[in-house]
Amino acid sequence: MTERFVYDVPVRWSDMDAYGHVNNARFLTLYEEARVAMFFVGARAHGLGSFEEGIVIARHEIDYLRPIDFGDPVRIEMWVSELRVASFTVSYELFDDGVLASRAKSVCVPYNLAQGHPRRLSDAERAFLKPYTEVSAMNVDRS
Repeated sequence: MTERFVYDVPVRWSDMDAYGHVNNARFLTLYEEARVAMFFVGARAHGLGSFEEGIVIARHEIDYLRPIDFGDPVRIEMWVSELRVASFTVSYELFDDGVLASRAKSVCVPYNLAQGHPRRLSDAERAFLKPYTEVSAMNVDRS
């Protein structure tokens, strides 16, 4: 069974659009807040600070299943659905009031911001990601 990183994200009034629900583009912000919590707060709690030095997003994919209204925080559950030498894919499920409202994926690339180029995942980073990695993706190691 894959571990999931779970994070509650508040829905802000500024997330709303003219139709009275969370704007589709703001879903990326909600997912970003959860992802940052995983790679800054969660990784730091495991003694790992290297993700804070740079990760860039190569691709986002979102499926909108139902509208989200202003109110209680949404729960975002994340796991790693693909692990490669120099990138990994974070998969998400967003729940509003316990009901699945959206699914998404982000391809993340560790990046050396100071030198301006992508880099490979370190052994420590791979060890942090391993519990969150789907069994089907555990041995995938393509670049």
